[in-house]
Amino acid sequence: SLCHTDVYFWEAKGQTPLFPRIFGHEAGGIVESVGEGVTHLKPGDHALPVFTGECGECAHCKSEESNMCDLLRINTDRGVMIHDSQTRFSIKGQPIYHFVGTSTFSEYTVVHAGCVAKVNPAAPLDKICVLSCGICTGLGATVNVAKPKPGSSVAIFGLGAVGLAAAEGARISGASRIIGVDLVSSRFEEAKKFGVNEFVNPKDHDKPVQQVIAEMTNGGVDRAVECTGSIQAMVSAFECVHDG
Repeated sequence: SLCHTDVYFWEAKGQTPLFPRIFGHEAGGIVESVGEGVTHLKPGDHALPVFTGECGECAHCKSEESNMCDLLRINTDRGVMIHDSQTRFSIKGQPIYHFVGTSTFSEYTVVHAGCVAKVNPAAPLDKICVLSCGICTGLGATVNVAKPKPGSSVAIFGLGAVGLAAAEGARISGASRIIGVDLVSSRFEEAKKFGVNEFVNPKDHDKPVQQVIAEMTNGGVDRAVECTGSIQAMVSAFECVHDG
């Protein structure tokens, strides 16, 4: 699957442009072989690559508050394997670099074992590939970090793949009011399938969207999840949450 993060770094807008490299991080695949010491996977397993892996040993991995593994957290600058600082790709003897430890725009890739999650082989890989980025990002942020309580209100800023997953996370958590915020009104109909039951298009109002949401909710929502990367949206999301 293609995530906008791949486009962002392909366009060299990232911190340290590194070329040539194989992009891609949202995918599903089948384990072809495993290296020495790998115990949770075997050839033939269906799996998803994960750009923020887990070593299972560091303080972050053992904490319920964070998944920013000391060893395998997302690193957009590193273009090599951690073990030996070498790349596993080449063409005519010249190295081709890795991207966020996954490099999935390739028929074969080499990934640290901690960045691979085994999945049920009955699930179609062409559908569940989005679980390795867009879905886990939005749903995980909502369910594991925001943790909305049953009956609460949640505002979701941006109704792309990540935003829809965040809405689904709010629905699963039992939120009663899930307010979708997006500049593209045509997205609202699709968002209903993921639990969004109210919509706000900032362009339809002559006041800041956070003010609109505060008035709709008698002082602000219980949680807001920002899924656009826009600084203005971040400010609006912060300011539409009620006091406390």
